[in-house]
Parts: sequence; structure tokens; C-alpha cells
Amino acid sequence: MEERRLIQDVKRGVASAERALFETHVDRVWRLAFRMTGDEALTEDIVQDTFIRAFGNLADFRGDAAFSSWLHAIAVSVTLNVLRKTRRLRDHELPREDMTTLSAVRAGPDHDLRRDLDRAVASLDENHRLVFVMHDLEGFTHEEIADSMGTPVGTAKARLSRARAKLRDWFDRGEMLQLELDS
Repeated sequence: MEERRLIQDVKRGVASAERALFETHVDRVWRLAFRMTGDEALTEDIVQDTFIRAFGNLADFRGDAAFSSWLHAIAVSVTLNVLRKTRRLRDHELPREDMTTLSAVRAGPDHDLRRDLDRAVASLDENHRLVFVMHDLEGFTHEEIADSMGTPVGTAKARLSRARAKLRDWFDRGEMLQLELDS
């Protein structure tokens, strides 16, 4: 009930209501965008664009679905557009093999596992990564994911299943490569 009142107040131009609605949802939108991009600067841009679009189009929100589902559909759209744009830009960049990366975090088993998981998730195509991140990392329901992506629930479930299978394969291949290197 509180959220409906906030939405009505935002539609009437009450700035404090806009701030409260933003504060209620910003963390989940930020986590979703960051897990999809892995880049804080892009994430900040995505979050800003998401809320600008949401507040600019709030008159179109009918309340048929939860506000969070509607907002996350916008976040998904913005995120995928940014990923497509950055991929096009990266396709034109030359690889720099001579560059080394320095890490302030000391490598260890937990760091290595986290890095491997991040790489594995990043290896998924956008749709599979999105479903995996939303469901397994962010706790969205299948229905919320389907609403956000504009797909049937069965499609969201199938993509999650395929994403998990691809991740298992990725780790199986990685373990086999590690065994070969150790020999």
C-alpha cells in the first residue's frame, strides 16, 4: 500500500516520494546491472538511465504487475542496450597482450574461486547470464524474470537450466585443463 501511495505522489511531482521510491529499489537495480556488466561506471550510468526512464514514463505504469517488475524490465532493457553498445565499441579495439593487470587483492583459494565464477558467468550470452544473475544471484522469481524480459515463464526457466548447464560445463573444462597442467 505504501508503494502505491509513493507512486501516486511521484506522479503528482512530490520530490520526497521520488527519492523514497528510488531508495527502495536502487540497490537491487544496481546489483543487477553490476553483475551483468562487471563495471562500476557502466553500472552507475545504467542505474541513472533506468530511473530517469522509469520516472519519465511513470504515467504509463498501470499497476497490473508489481512496480519492481516494471522497473526491472526497464533496467534489463537499459542494461542490454549498454552491453550491445560496449560490445560494438570493443569489437573495434585492438587487444593489448603486453598489458599486465595488478591486483590489490591477494590471490588465494577464495579469490580464485570468485574470479573463476565471475569469468564463467561472463562467458554466458546476455540472455542466459541475465536469467542466472536475476534468479540465482538476486533471488528474482521465474515470473518476475519473465515479466522483466518479456518472455513466457517457461522460456525463463529453460534459459536458467541452460545457463546452469553451461556453467557446469565451463567448470568441468576448467578442472580438466588444470589437471593437464598439473601433470
